[in-house]
Amino acid sequence: MIKLYQYAPSGNCYKVRLLLHQLGLPFETVEMDLLAGAAQTPEFKAKNPAARVPTVELEPGVFLAESNAILWYFAEGTPFIPTGRRERARMLQWMFFEQYSHEPYIAVLRAWHSLFGVPMGKEHEVEERTRKGYAALDVMEGHLQQHPFFAGEHYSLADIALYAYTHVAHEGRFDLSGYPALHAWFERIRAQPRHLLITDSAIARAYGKGTSPP
Repeated sequence: MIKLYQYAPSGNCYKVRLLLHQLGLPFETVEMDLLAGAAQTPEFKAKNPAARVPTVELEPGVFLAESNAILWYFAEGTPFIPTGRRERARMLQWMFFEQYSHEPYIAVLRAWHSLFGVPMGKEHEVEERTRKGYAALDVMEGHLQQHPFFAGEHYSLADIALYAYTHVAHEGRFDLSGYPALHAWFERIRAQPRHLLITDSAIARAYGKGTSPP
C-alpha cells in the first residue's frame, strides 16, 4: 500500500492525492503536524532528509519526495503524460514554471495569510510576492486564452501541478475575478473523471472546511 506523508491543506500534497485518486491507486495518508515539528524529527528525516511533505513510501523502506517528481513516478506510462516528445517537454516546462515562478509566491502567501501567519521579519516580502504571483497568473491567463490545457490539448500533470495552488489562490488574497480563462480552466479540471476536491472526506476535517473552493 502506498503511504503518503502529508499536511492535508498543502497544495503540493493535494497534487499527489488528486493524481493517485484519478489513477485509482489505493493509498493511505499519514498526517504530519508541521506546526508541532513533525517533519523535523529524526524518524521523519530518515525518510526525507529535506524534512518536507509530501513524501511517499512506495514500499517498505523506499521513499520518494518532491511533489512533481512523485507525480511523474506514478503517471509514467499513463495518459497524464503526453506521448509526443514536444508535448512532454511543454508539460515539464509548465511544471518547472509552477515550482519556480508560481509556487514561491501564490503558495507561500496562501500559507502566510490562511494557515500559519506572516512570519516575523517577512512582512516586507508580501508586496513583492503578491506582484510576482499576479505575474504568474497573467502568464497562465494568456496561455489559457488560446489553449484548453497546459500541454497540448489534453489534461496532464502540468494541469494538476498548476491547479493545486491556483484554485485556492484567493486564500492568499489574490483577486481572481479578472481571470475568466482561469475560471473556465477550473471548470474543465473539475470535470475530469475522478476529480478530488482539496477538502474531500477526511481531508476536509484536517483542512477545517467542507465546501468546494471557488
